[in-house]
Amino acid sequence: MTTSQGAQSGGDGAEQRLQEQFDATIAKDQRIEPRDWMPEGYRKTLIRQIAQHAHSEIIGMQPEGEWITRAPSLRRKAILFAKVQDEAGHGLYLYSAAETLGADRADLTERLIEGRQKYSSIFNYPTPTFADVGVIGWFVDGAAICNQVPLCRSSYGPYARSMVRICKEESFHQRQGYELLMTMMRGTDAQREMVQDAVNRWWWPSLMMFGPPDGDSPNSAASMAWKIKRHSNDELRRRFVDMTVPQAEKLGVTLPDPELRWNEERGHHDFGTPDWSELKRVISGDGPCNEQRVARRRAAHEEGAWVREAATAHAAKRAARSARAQEAQNTQEGTAA
Repeated sequence: MTTSQGAQSGGDGAEQRLQEQFDATIAKDQRIEPRDWMPEGYRKTLIRQIAQHAHSEIIGMQPEGEWITRAPSLRRKAILFAKVQDEAGHGLYLYSAAETLGADRADLTERLIEGRQKYSSIFNYPTPTFADVGVIGWFVDGAAICNQVPLCRSSYGPYARSMVRICKEESFHQRQGYELLMTMMRGTDAQREMVQDAVNRWWWPSLMMFGPPDGDSPNSAASMAWKIKRHSNDELRRRFVDMTVPQAEKLGVTLPDPELRWNEERGHHDFGTPDWSELKRVISGDGPCNEQRVARRRAAHEEGAWVREAATAHAAKRAARSARAQEAQNTQEGTAA
């Protein structure tokens, strides 16, 4: 065996030991941290999932943000403004988590606005009435809670920890949306019709929000094996339906699915099949608002360039000032000695 072959063999053995240690950590339900060794596939899967999640939070500000200036009262305006602000914070938490994996935030943003990375399909639908704001809170944030609460136990530490605060705020958003709809359902016939119309339009896109069926989901198996995610798309979708049906009955609206009924034997609701061809169209960029959402994100990024440049210059100036102060202190201490 040559020296190079021996070195290669030793390297392979070291990597195998690292892989075994990683596998043992996952098996024991312990956390992987940024400085720990991890397989490249695990790192890339995390970056893809966390980036998509972060992009979704930022793009998701748009549908409801359009209603801030048109909210029917100061109270509703303040609530909506706070919620949209929360979503911005969620995006920042998640971009920071992605950066612990070696991703660059600016690069992730470029990938989004160039169409090389995705965000949740649900945000490509319009919000023509104020009832949509309530239904987004009820359906979309409710679906997010189903999906994201298990992520608090994700195997990657920074991702799991960021989800704890995000889920607390999403829970508030879901209750806020439901309270808005309850108020509208106690109003006029026109308001009740507005709520039912919004429910009809958002129900199926909300079910698609969990992703394609398990058999057509290319990333789920690896994510679950690594315990990045804990439940399959179909399981999360079923949980959402079971949670939402009694809420709809309490609210007094009809969910637009003729196949929806309780299955006593399974202990869960049966429900219809979403139009998966529509999901594919929306994901590929052919949804009602895809172009508008990305164009607005691109414009915001370009118009905010001067802010990023100013912040960078200010940080550099502070660092230089701190360095000079430290140098002066060192000189003074040396003279005194």
